[in-house]
Amino acid sequence: MLKATTYGDVTRFDLARTLAGKGRYWTTAYLVDGLLIDSGCAFTAPELAKALVGHPLSGIVNTHSHEDHIGANGPLQRQRAGLPVRAHPLALPVLADPRGRQPLHPYRRLLWGWPEPSQAEPVADGEAIETGRYRFEVVYTPGHSPDHICLYEPDQGWLFTGDLFVGGRDRALREEYDIWAIIASLKRIAALPAQTLFPGSARVRMDPAAALAAKIDHLETLGEHVLALHRQGRSVDEIVHTLLGRPMPIELITLGHFSRRWLVHSYLAAASSGMVSP
Repeated sequence: MLKATTYGDVTRFDLARTLAGKGRYWTTAYLVDGLLIDSGCAFTAPELAKALVGHPLSGIVNTHSHEDHIGANGPLQRQRAGLPVRAHPLALPVLADPRGRQPLHPYRRLLWGWPEPSQAEPVADGEAIETGRYRFEVVYTPGHSPDHICLYEPDQGWLFTGDLFVGGRDRALREEYDIWAIIASLKRIAALPAQTLFPGSARVRMDPAAALAAKIDHLETLGEHVLALHRQGRSVDEIVHTLLGRPMPIELITLGHFSRRWLVHSYLAAASSGMVSP
């Protein structure tokens, strides 16, 4: 399933596999001046490729290497010879060999599927990706994944955040995420004078400063409460019950890979290593 929305010179593609007649667990790609920022999942690659027919395409930038952001890389490279793909250096092995380097849990195979391999070039923090009319600055923002980047167009005030910022009040986390790195990365992009925030899912924000400040405050406050209960000798399960409410459907769907417990564990992992005050 594909939905396209235009924001001036930016076209947003919301993409999801259709199951039981509905799109499930949407992800987002953006097209601006011939540059495709992320490419959805493998199941939606044919729809995205069809939607791009007639549009000049100068390259793809992946905000990170998760399967729901790289799915059309390979098909588009096959259709458009020489199409460059760029990503953080840590992402390149996954892009070249998704099956070998990024095993997928059953729910990930069901919702997003295995991406085809693609050949990519590295971009590093502080580099710029230029199109005919725009210049996108690369901002390294690990936490959601070690290879995550955001793109910032200073003249337009556009901020493309991938999955670093998707809105909402987090009550769960995937096993391998780093919550304190996410907070640090959010603070880094919050310092940019952005005018429009284009997330990897959820709605576009026209008030990035307020949205980012609220997200950072929520995550830091939650972390303080987690650490306070930990200092009192409370167990992970007790902290989860006290702070994070009832079980969530996503915990069942992912067989616990995305859960409230992993969010608490991520807060505590940094405390135990001395990265934050326990």
